[in-house]
Amino acid sequence: MRRAERSILGRILASGIQKTRAKPPKRHPPRIPPVEGRPQPGSFVDGRFDSPLGRLAYKLYTPQGSARRRLPLVVMLHGCAQSAADLAAGTGMNEFADERGFLVLYPQQSTSANLSRCWNWHRPSDQKRDSGEPALIAALTRHIISVCKANPARIYIAGISAGGAAAAIIASAYPELYVAVGVHSGLTRGNVSTLRGALSTMRRGTGASADPDHKATQATLPTIVFHGDQDSVVHPSNLSGFLTQLRLSSPRSIISRVEKGRSSGGREFTRTVHRYANGKVMLEDWTVHGCGHAWSGGRTAGSHTDPAGPDASRAMMRFFLARKRPVDGGRRVKSTGAKP
Repeated sequence: MRRAERSILGRILASGIQKTRAKPPKRHPPRIPPVEGRPQPGSFVDGRFDSPLGRLAYKLYTPQGSARRRLPLVVMLHGCAQSAADLAAGTGMNEFADERGFLVLYPQQSTSANLSRCWNWHRPSDQKRDSGEPALIAALTRHIISVCKANPARIYIAGISAGGAAAAIIASAYPELYVAVGVHSGLTRGNVSTLRGALSTMRRGTGASADPDHKATQATLPTIVFHGDQDSVVHPSNLSGFLTQLRLSSPRSIISRVEKGRSSGGREFTRTVHRYANGKVMLEDWTVHGCGHAWSGGRTAGSHTDPAGPDASRAMMRFFLARKRPVDGGRRVKSTGAKP
C-alpha cells in the first residue's frame, strides 16, 4: 500500500508539472461573484478572486455573532485531490470559528494550475515572495482583510500535505502579513526545486537538507506542526525539519519541553514545545502515534482525517489566537511569539 501511495502521489505531482509546461486549453468556469463585503454571520459563501497575478476560487466562512467586530482571519490550504469544501468538512474549522469568533478563508487550487489540485510547492516560481502562488494567496488574503474588515494583527495560515508545505512557504515569504503558521502532514521550506527532489524529500525527510540560506532570506514565524508517525505519503521524519529551520534562523539557544498523552479517541501522542530562553514559544510539534496521512481529530465528513487523534484544529486555534502582531502608533510591527 505504501509503495502504491507514493506512486500515486508522484503521478499527482507530475501531472501538475506537465500541465504547466504545456499551455492549457482555455476553460470557462462558472461565473462566481466576488465577495464585496463581509457576508452575513453564519454564512459559507463561494467567491472568486481575479487579479493581475491570476485567478482563485475560494470559500469564506463568517462566524455566528456580531457583524461589527474586526475578526481574526485563518487561511486554510487543502491537500492534493481535495477541495475547499472538503477541507472545511474534514477539519471542522467552521465550528471552531463559531466558538472562538474568526473568519476562515479556503482558497481552492484550479485544475488548470495542477490537474489534481495540488499546490505547486515544489516549483521555484511558487516558493518565493512576489511570485506565483505565494503572491496570489497573499493578495487574496489582503483582499479578504479589506472587504471583510478583518483584524490585520491576527492573520494566520495553515494547511495539510501540499497545502501545509505551501502554508510554510507563504508564511515565511510574507511575515508582515501572517502572524503564525500551522502545518499538518507537510514539509518545511527546504531546497526542493524539482519533482524528483520533492519525492525524495517526502520519502526521507528534510531534517538534513533544510535550506542553508534560510537565516538570510526567510523569516521564521511561530509554528505548530502535526504529523502521524504512520504517514506513508510524507515521511514522519519531515517533522524534524521545522526544528532544523528554527535553529538555522537564530543563534539563540532553544529549550524544549516534551509531554506525552492520549486523546479521547485512544491515540497516544507526543507534544514538544520549543522556546527561547526568554520564554517565547516559536515551535510546537505533535507526533500522533498510529496516525497516517490524515488530519488528526478530523471529521469523517471530509477526506484524509483521523477522528481518533487529538484535535489538531482546536490545538492550532489555541496556538494562533494566543498570538497577535503588536501595534505601535497604528503601525504594524514585527510579529512575536507568545507563551501558550
